[in-house]
Amino acid sequence: MTPDQERQVQDIKILQKVNQANREAFHEKFPGQLEHCLRLISERLQAGLDKRDGVVVNDPETWKLMPHEIQELSISMYYIYLIRSSIEDTE
Repeated sequence: MTPDQERQVQDIKILQKVNQANREAFHEKFPGQLEHCLRLISERLQAGLDKRDGVVVNDPETWKLMPHEIQELSISMYYIYLIRSSIEDTE
């Protein structure tokens, strides 16, 4: 093996170690990141569904969020919850 090939092999070994460390860190942090996303989405949804300050429930023109925004936030929350639940099931 040439010195250049040996260096490439060593570089690959180093990258594999770094990638393994990154995967482990991601695996440890990912559930917490999902919890954080769920909290942010639920806070945004709750703020958007607040009925104070002139919001009339049967008049979407007065709502803080448009109907499609409520739908998108709800769907996002649902799918992130499913992902979080599937992680808990595998642990």
